[in-house]
Amino acid sequence: MHTLLKFITCGSVDDGKSTLIGHMLYDAKLLFADQEKALELDSQIGSAGGAMDYSLLLDGLMAEREQGITIDVAYRYFTTDARSFIVADTPGHEEYTRNMAVGASFADLAVILADAGKGILAQTKRHTRICALMGIRHFVFAVNKMDLVEYSQECFLEIQNDIRILTKEFDCDSIALIPVSASCGDNITRRSARMPWYPGMPLLAYLENIDISREPEGTGFTMPVQRVCRPDRNFRGFQGQIESGAVSVGDAVTVLPSTETAKVTGILQGNQPVETSSAGHAVTISLDTEIDISRGCVLQKDNQLFVSQTFTVTLLWMDNSGLTAGKSYLIKTGTQRIPCTVLHIHHKVDTGTGQEVPAKEIIKNEIACCDLMTNTEIVFDTFLHNKALGSFILIDRVTHMTAACGTITHSLAQDNSHLTWQNTDITRTFRENLLGQKACTIWFTGLSGSGKSTLANALEKYLAGVNKHTMLLDGDNIRMGLNRNLGFGESDRIENIRRVAEVAKLLNDAGLIVLTSFISPFAADRRRAKKIIGEGFFEVYVSTPLEECIRRDVKGLYADAKSGRIEDFTGLGSPYEVPEHADLTIDTTGKTIDECVQTLVQKLNL
Repeated sequence: MHTLLKFITCGSVDDGKSTLIGHMLYDAKLLFADQEKALELDSQIGSAGGAMDYSLLLDGLMAEREQGITIDVAYRYFTTDARSFIVADTPGHEEYTRNMAVGASFADLAVILADAGKGILAQTKRHTRICALMGIRHFVFAVNKMDLVEYSQECFLEIQNDIRILTKEFDCDSIALIPVSASCGDNITRRSARMPWYPGMPLLAYLENIDISREPEGTGFTMPVQRVCRPDRNFRGFQGQIESGAVSVGDAVTVLPSTETAKVTGILQGNQPVETSSAGHAVTISLDTEIDISRGCVLQKDNQLFVSQTFTVTLLWMDNSGLTAGKSYLIKTGTQRIPCTVLHIHHKVDTGTGQEVPAKEIIKNEIACCDLMTNTEIVFDTFLHNKALGSFILIDRVTHMTAACGTITHSLAQDNSHLTWQNTDITRTFRENLLGQKACTIWFTGLSGSGKSTLANALEKYLAGVNKHTMLLDGDNIRMGLNRNLGFGESDRIENIRRVAEVAKLLNDAGLIVLTSFISPFAADRRRAKKIIGEGFFEVYVSTPLEECIRRDVKGLYADAKSGRIEDFTGLGSPYEVPEHADLTIDTTGKTIDECVQTLVQKLNL
């Protein structure tokens, strides 16, 4: 049995989580005299009508005390004769679900409260699913406020049946159901005489005796490198926390993703040399070979870790803006932090039924299954095998806020492991020399009516006149053919630009000069297009003001948008993100086409 139990209290709003833990600490005599006195004084002006308000022991924020709710996660450490505990008291409001998820990420066991008078609510189910997502395998369902239902056994049995239905889908190691009254103290630290029909232990005794030990799935050594220590030219050490297994001086370890191997010549725990170290220890490891190792690399032995760019995840979405396929974020797993893209949303999970529901967009507090692709290969494992390398967070690249947390379910590398890039004898350089030109992509971006298509068409005519070989990709033309299956929602617009970039790259490989005319309003999409196309990408921002574009309104689109016939039209209902570092910015207002073309030819050296 572990001597330390880390657990979380969660459930729907006003189910009595803080009161439960506060009463447990009070009855078990685990408070200092000044804490007990402060509780008695605070309760006199609290929200319990002068009665002892045990929730005040956990709710420390002024806003929490004023509203009688939990907002932030409150951690408390306490010890009984049988065991030490760390408890995270988490909020029940849907608005603070991300705080609850933070608390669940550290816990070994979840105490989930349910109101005896209300039963299992939507937020109770959501919190249960989040706990399971975070790898919690031990659950205690405390059916609270039994005093308000006259300690009814029938009421308890009805809720017990609902809980069993809820937990069927989860792979749990233990599930316990305990009827309690947090405010009256029934079945918290001692058996309640008012519920003789309940044969089990009170909550505190159950927590003192539950065995949470489990054979680790991964026994091999893994250590994500957090820092390279180089105090002088005679020493180079690689620092980090051992996440699984053990390592000894003389062991051969593999460095991922490079797959190079080396022998361990020394291990430091703190500043003390040791022969062997194991999971949970922070160490500095020195090797016998000079290998290029940096933060984000992983040292491993006797493991089958994945090195890939694509994998499937289950995540809890936390951001106010929705998640759609094609969006880019930073992913942090282990000590790695690199850009990634959401390739595909498989489904979201209905928190009420547990059913998988098809979805194109995920909103705040929803759980979803998605495929991710990173910009470069990363080292990871499945969450069931290695929590440190199988869990992650997504970070918004603009606000730097945590947008999601989740777990990796499997790698997608096997899906395309049979594919190999075929190098041909006729190369891009050969084709360029054959055509007597340097291939490139000139990417025109700007509002509808800014003059992108007109300018791109005029430039192509000029290039044809000087014997250049070109191809013009126009937004409407592409939509009527290659991308006719795409709509105008955010995810489809992102996919539209991705496909165009891939086509432009192929045409560049054929030695052609490619001109594209797309609104492409989002900076992230243009950055992705530049990364796909690579060498020879030129971004031209046609900066004609919105007022001039509306005045022109060649296609009547602005008029339709203003009348409501077109929703989320760029410039009116949907934003246009102005390029910050365009290769050329050109305003067509008051200029002739020939003047604009000459500016392009001179600035882009065509």
